[in-house]
Amino acid sequence: MLQPTDHNVNINLLKDALLGIGSDQFKVSLNSPSGDFFYDPWVIKSEFKNTVWEDILKSLPYQHGEARIITLKPGTSYWCHADADDRWHLNIQSEFGVICDIDHNVMYQLSTDGIWYNMDAGRRHTAANFGSIDRIQLVVRQLLRKNTLVDPVPVKIITQTKPVDFRYQFDNSISPWLNTANKQGIISHFKFVNDEVAFNIERDSVESLNAVVPTIFKVI
Repeated sequence: MLQPTDHNVNINLLKDALLGIGSDQFKVSLNSPSGDFFYDPWVIKSEFKNTVWEDILKSLPYQHGEARIITLKPGTSYWCHADADDRWHLNIQSEFGVICDIDHNVMYQLSTDGIWYNMDAGRRHTAANFGSIDRIQLVVRQLLRKNTLVDPVPVKIITQTKPVDFRYQFDNSISPWLNTANKQGIISHFKFVNDEVAFNIERDSVESLNAVVPTIFKVI
C-alpha cells in the first residue's frame, strides 16, 4: 500500500517546514485548483510561493492535485476509509505514527526520512498516532486518469437516507471500487458535489458498481 519512490527532500528542509506549522491546525491546503478538482493540476497559493513549502512540493516531479499538511494529535486516529484517488505521502514529523492497511492487516510505521511515498489509497486504511507529539504529514492527491470510454453512460450515486455514518459507509464500500475503476479505465468525468457523486461509466460495468453500493445509496 505504501511504497517508497525515488524522490526525496533534504531533512533540513523538513526541519525548516516545521517552524511554520501552527499547533492548532488540522488540515492546511498549500494550493488551489486550476480547473477540474480531480483531473487538472493544482497551483500553489500565493502565501506559500517562495517558501520552504514550494521547495518541498517541487521535489515531487509530477503534476498533482491538492497538497495538504495534515496534523494528527497524540492518541488519535481516523475512521477506516478508502479514497477514489491515490496519494503521495511525505512525513514531516512522527514519533510512533502509523498507517494501517486494514484490508491486508499490515501496519507501516512512519519516520522522518525525507522520502516521498506512493500510497494505494484504494485499500481501506487508517492512520494513528501512538506517540506523544503531533504526527505531521504532507499528503498530495494524485490526479485521476482522463480515461476515454467506449460505451459510456452517465450515473449518479445519491443518498436515499443520510445516517451520521453515511460518509463512512461510502468510503468503505464504494471508494475502493471507484479507485480500481479509475485505474482500469472504466470511469471518467468524476465529480463529487454536495454529497452526490456523478461520473461516466462503461455500460457493461454498471452491474459491478451496483453490487457494491450499500442500501442507503442509490445509483441513478
